[in-house]
Amino acid sequence: MAPIRVGEPGVRPDATAHVKGVREGNALGSYEMEPGHHLDGTADARRSTGIRPGDRNPISPSMPNLSPG
Repeated sequence: MAPIRVGEPGVRPDATAHVKGVREGNALGSYEMEPGHHLDGTADARRSTGIRPGDRNPISPSMPNLSPG
């Protein structure tokens, strides 16, 4: 069996994992900026799906909003 051919690595093995100034996904404030998340901590179907999310929300305001994911 022939050995696997690989190219030159794109980054040094001792490079840092985080670049200063780049926001992380779990940073404070990121949750509120995501589509489908509301400031009161609730979420709607846009959080889980981008395929006609309005059709995945409850049909009555009295029903709980259980996102599909």
